[in-house]
Amino acid sequence: MIDKPAGERGAAAEPRWWEPPPRPVWEEKPTKAGLASKGLVLALACLGILFPLWIIVVTSLSSRKTIDEAGGLVMIPKDITFVAYQELLSGGQVTRAAVISVLVTLVGTAFSMTVSVLCAYGLSRTGSLGHRWLLMILLATMFFSAGLIPTYLLVQSLGLTDTYLALILPSAVSVFNILVLRGFFMGISQELIDSARIDGAGDFRILWRIVMPLSRAVLAVITLFYAVGYWSAWFNASLYLNDQDMMPLQNVMIQLVQKQEAPVGLGQAIKTGELSGLAVQMAVMVMALLPVAVLSPFVQKHFKKGMLTGAVKG
Repeated sequence: MIDKPAGERGAAAEPRWWEPPPRPVWEEKPTKAGLASKGLVLALACLGILFPLWIIVVTSLSSRKTIDEAGGLVMIPKDITFVAYQELLSGGQVTRAAVISVLVTLVGTAFSMTVSVLCAYGLSRTGSLGHRWLLMILLATMFFSAGLIPTYLLVQSLGLTDTYLALILPSAVSVFNILVLRGFFMGISQELIDSARIDGAGDFRILWRIVMPLSRAVLAVITLFYAVGYWSAWFNASLYLNDQDMMPLQNVMIQLVQKQEAPVGLGQAIKTGELSGLAVQMAVMVMALLPVAVLSPFVQKHFKKGMLTGAVKG
């Protein structure tokens, strides 16, 4: 039988020893058409995200005359003014709500991270007392919940209604975040921890001096998750707070945008025509989005390492 040349052999034939093995499709160099299509899809996705944000920001910086001429939302900047932001930050309900949101976010994030890190470290040590039963209990809470009414009755019986603790404690700990931290902590070399124990270090010193410095990536990601959750939360405030002066920024934004209720201190300015109600609405939305938009790029580099490593090694 005459051996066929390499070009005439079937596609399923095994390559000879001097021939390089075929590469998978995803490792092939993309064509110019493929690169152009990917660039076009990415550009359209960015445009779909940035264009609404652009309209919100431009409208918040527009005067009442410009908004009236545009018939609503403004796309082209004209007569830029910061009157809406000056009025919102000059005191009143919006300023107080922004301060409340910042304080709740800082205190709540610190408390949640402390509890989550301690719990995750204890669960990552296989020899700790009752760690397996505690892990099973935590996993069960991810699939079964007592419901809204029992939770409300519990908060009420503890005397937390109309207090800022009601904005923190009911949602202070996420089991998913604990599991991600646990997976990352379990991936740290046991020999490193054993050497620290030989030198006389206890669990708290090992956690503070060894585990946490090696876990900066996952700690940054989980911190951002908790911070965004507290900053964006509105349901607990609407459920447990009756005093309007205690409402955080997100609830004020809901009252302003959905219910068309002007914040205290701005109602008269909107009625007299000094301010446009639409500009105030857009300005409050920008204030609510700004912290997340500013902090996210600084933590973005940790997302891949923090989330994937914690999930894979768990």
